[in-house]
Amino acid sequence: MEVLAAHLPAYTKMVVKGNRGGLPVPLTLGPSCIGRVTDVAPDVFHVIPGDIVLDTALLDAGGGDEILVGWVGLGGSGAGSERTDRMRTVWHDGVFAEKALCAKETMVKLPGAENYPDPARLSFLPWLCIAAAGLHAAGPLTGRDVAVIGATGQLGGAAVLMALAEGAATVTAVGRNKEALERLAELGPRVRIHRLTGDRATDAAGIGPVDVALDALGATPTADATMAAYDSLRGRGTLVLIGGVHQDLIIPYGDLMHRRLTLRGSWMSDEETVTTVWNLIRSGLLDLSAIELLTVGLDDPAAALDLAERTTGLGFVALIP
Repeated sequence: MEVLAAHLPAYTKMVVKGNRGGLPVPLTLGPSCIGRVTDVAPDVFHVIPGDIVLDTALLDAGGGDEILVGWVGLGGSGAGSERTDRMRTVWHDGVFAEKALCAKETMVKLPGAENYPDPARLSFLPWLCIAAAGLHAAGPLTGRDVAVIGATGQLGGAAVLMALAEGAATVTAVGRNKEALERLAELGPRVRIHRLTGDRATDAAGIGPVDVALDALGATPTADATMAAYDSLRGRGTLVLIGGVHQDLIIPYGDLMHRRLTLRGSWMSDEETVTTVWNLIRSGLLDLSAIELLTVGLDDPAAALDLAERTTGLGFVALIP
């Protein structure tokens, strides 16, 4: 496959330093990309040479054994297994390259993408799909009030865009970065913002009441913001976790039961979600012009990592080989 553009996540430098888990080194990094199929194996029938595809990097062997090819992260328990070790031995190289060899299971065809005017912008599609899968876990969003916790990060920013595109009545963008929150507010009158104070009760009141809260936070010193999102839910509301909080949550049994709340986890996305998000983009219902696109090449990896690290919210870095 010819790599057209690949998202360089803000935390890539941490991955390179080994702060996000082990990798089967040496390898070519890169969790996902937009690419053009150049050749296929004899047993591949869902894509043909010339097709524009999203490589999701998610390789699922069933039974909870999943890997992200060329990246950190394992599905199921997250602890890995003998089978995921073997999967990583066979499929370990990612897509931060001019050309990539990808498993057929990780490729999703994007019909009509050959006519999209800015393919580099489509490299943000995987993050939009991860956000969409989390939002879909709470059911239809049309007419419902949604909060995105960690909205000033790239995954949170993607979630705000997705919630608006899927018809949320209001979207409360929650985070700490004042400038990033103000930029999100400019997306339209349905967007509310709340800057986290660190006080659980104050933050819950500022976030809610909402029907759906999506937690897209990264590593945090406490779970207070996540629990403020829980507290902000209306009766029969849903809290969905898609981020990287490394804290245990103390959920009050009686409150969860009597208010009929739902707590869900969501990791990555699937082919159906990719198709749904692509159709929203293709139809114009999801406008990617609000995203600030920065591009880098392969010639200066250190500078590319530094740029990605400084980029948050509705901005992202695309690697153009």
